[in-house]
Amino acid sequence: MSLHSLLTGLMLAGLAAVSHAVAGSLQQVSNFGANSTDVTMFIYRPPNVAAFSALIVAMHYCTGMYGYIVIYPNAPDSRGCWDMHTNAALKHNAGGDSLGIASMVRYAISNYRVDPSRVFMTGTSSGAMMTNVLAGIYLDLFKAGAAFAGVPYGCFAGPNLWNNACAAGTIVKSPQEWGDLVRSGYPGYAGAHPKMQIWQGTLDMTLNYKNFAEGIKQWTNIFGYSTSPTLTQQNSPLSGWTRSSYGPNFQAIIANNVDHNIPVQANNVLAWFSICKGAYYLID
Repeated sequence: MSLHSLLTGLMLAGLAAVSHAVAGSLQQVSNFGANSTDVTMFIYRPPNVAAFSALIVAMHYCTGMYGYIVIYPNAPDSRGCWDMHTNAALKHNAGGDSLGIASMVRYAISNYRVDPSRVFMTGTSSGAMMTNVLAGIYLDLFKAGAAFAGVPYGCFAGPNLWNNACAAGTIVKSPQEWGDLVRSGYPGYAGAHPKMQIWQGTLDMTLNYKNFAEGIKQWTNIFGYSTSPTLTQQNSPLSGWTRSSYGPNFQAIIANNVDHNIPVQANNVLAWFSICKGAYYLID
């Protein structure tokens, strides 16, 4: 994947005003820590970076400023997809691409004066799937995540990089079963989970929209919420979209009549991360 494709695909890009500065100031970092699969680390540090700044890890799909730092990890697989299927990738500090990304975060905290209480993650498609994985196994590092067009943690587990059953939305579990998968990633850890947003289009056939309901089961179980929302808002944040809140730490947003190429809502994500003011709307 070219650097241009990487930056284009990542789309924290509703920040179009700084796109040229990002491209001009992006740096590759080597020797940042444990990285068994050779994930590549790129980092953008704005000229006006705040002391003890926030950090966002923005993860690309398979092919593809407010004074905060952004890490752009690059998947080592030749197809550009993240590893969400191996046991190593699904366990805390066990290896896989997830460990490489965790090492980047630890390096940034140690070397760039990042505020460890303001570390966030977002991604689309394969990047959304990795967002769910990191939320499950590196809950000690991340405070919030936003996943666009992904699948639940553990759904892709198996011998192959691509899981047809999960992608087709045919893997169905109870909330408890989905929650237990997450808890198995870092057994014994008693700290808080990152708050989560999941977004999906109703016409998504690449990672079938049926996975959206399974993701709701998973995260409501983790947070101890009912699978029935406490607040539902129509036409939020766009006309025809529906935002449901299940409690202060979990939102699920339906993009009606939208396929896998869901438009990323950067301002909403940044507001969810409490980095900037914006309308991510009421949360109970």
